[in-house]
Amino acid sequence: MKLLLQISSWLKNKYLVAVCVFAAIILFFDKNDLFTQMARTRQLKQLQESKAYYTARIASEQKELDNLRSNPGTVERYAREKYLMKRENEDLFIVSEKPEKANN
Repeated sequence: MKLLLQISSWLKNKYLVAVCVFAAIILFFDKNDLFTQMARTRQLKQLQESKAYYTARIASEQKELDNLRSNPGTVERYAREKYLMKRENEDLFIVSEKPEKANN
């Protein structure tokens, strides 16, 4: 009975009830509730990682482009590696890095 009286005295405090109701609304029922904020934080982290990856990729591609524009030897090497081009008096042998499995 004494515990029941203590609980009811807490419920009679209008400020405590107002704070609890306000906290419940903000944490669970608002459009920017706690779970939405956590999901947005996770999404922001993924987007920042993606931005860092693409920024590094753009920098490396820009460096390769500058090298292709300034060095004719690099253009020849790039054409040979990427497009398997060759000179007329050459033979081209393609060696794969992973050996193919033989069918028995």
